[in-house]
Amino acid sequence: MSRSSPSSTFEPGRVSGRRDVARAIDACRRGWPVRITGADGAIVVLPIESADDARLAAFDQHAQADILISETRAVTLKLANQIEAATPGPVRVARQSWIDLPGAVAIADPALDLATPLKGPYRAIPPKPHQPHAAALTLARLAGLLPAFFVAEHAGDIAVVVGAADILSFEQPLNLAIASRARLPVAAAEQAEIVAFRSAEDAVEHVALVIGAPDGQPPLVRLHSECLTGDALGSLKCDCGPQLDAALHAIAASGWGVLLYLRQEGRGIGLVNKLRAYALQDQGFDTVDANLRLGFGIDERDFGVAARMLSLLGQDRVRLMTNNPSKVAGLEAQGIAVAERVPHRMGDNPHNHLYLATKRDRTGHAI
Repeated sequence: MSRSSPSSTFEPGRVSGRRDVARAIDACRRGWPVRITGADGAIVVLPIESADDARLAAFDQHAQADILISETRAVTLKLANQIEAATPGPVRVARQSWIDLPGAVAIADPALDLATPLKGPYRAIPPKPHQPHAAALTLARLAGLLPAFFVAEHAGDIAVVVGAADILSFEQPLNLAIASRARLPVAAAEQAEIVAFRSAEDAVEHVALVIGAPDGQPPLVRLHSECLTGDALGSLKCDCGPQLDAALHAIAASGWGVLLYLRQEGRGIGLVNKLRAYALQDQGFDTVDANLRLGFGIDERDFGVAARMLSLLGQDRVRLMTNNPSKVAGLEAQGIAVAERVPHRMGDNPHNHLYLATKRDRTGHAI
């Protein structure tokens, strides 16, 4: 199998912009202010989730910074009947004197709605300039944080300045490379090799397990998104653990193939937000509505990462083990031909029955 990286054109401006976004992601996770500049103006934002009293006081000495939230969160807070919040896109909520940090956290986190049922009234104001506000919500998703910020036009110390256009066009690392590989006998197959992938622009490390050896046929491939609760803890709320185990055995039985272990927990929203979604599911929401109430998309994963991993392994034609048509489309959009879709069905249980039904009825899975 080829170990070379696909050729790419070096673009200094693009690389610089990606580095600014990477720095902004890190700043958000640390609770540091970020200035976002756009063609129509600039704002300074502080993530509500990673803020504390000291950081907020330094950012907003006079307690006048407004609150920025997603449109789906605004609907939950009954703001959609206000004209400034009725159009699709980010929603800016005017700061009131009684909205302190705990009050802002209650605005940001829908998992707390039952604990803090009486909130508001809130007043929406125009989110201008629009582009930086929209970019801020994207930045939160990239950082794995709730899409909610304190927002102002000016602030004190600013950790990072980043362009809105760079955030909105940000993709998963283009310069993914093989970092290390080693023989790894596993219970399902003694003849196996583990391959780790790394990018200089991202701390996330994806992994492939190559089972068997090429035999002239397209490999049987499984794209498995990381699931700590299912893979390691045996959660019954999903079918991830059984899918992982069955995929390894199926690949071994086929003679050769690849399992890609993608570090995209919770359909790309991260472990912490996945647990928030679990809390919402316990309140009666399905997996789709839970993600939307948190302010995320139904599925935030990037299957282009998997395509790049396969390319680095020298494979451009595969038999894909999946029930998810989006995985097929994601690979083919990046030049990986899917010669066959191989069904991968697991049994349900009383805890994941609704989860599987939601995948079938609302996200198009062939279950």
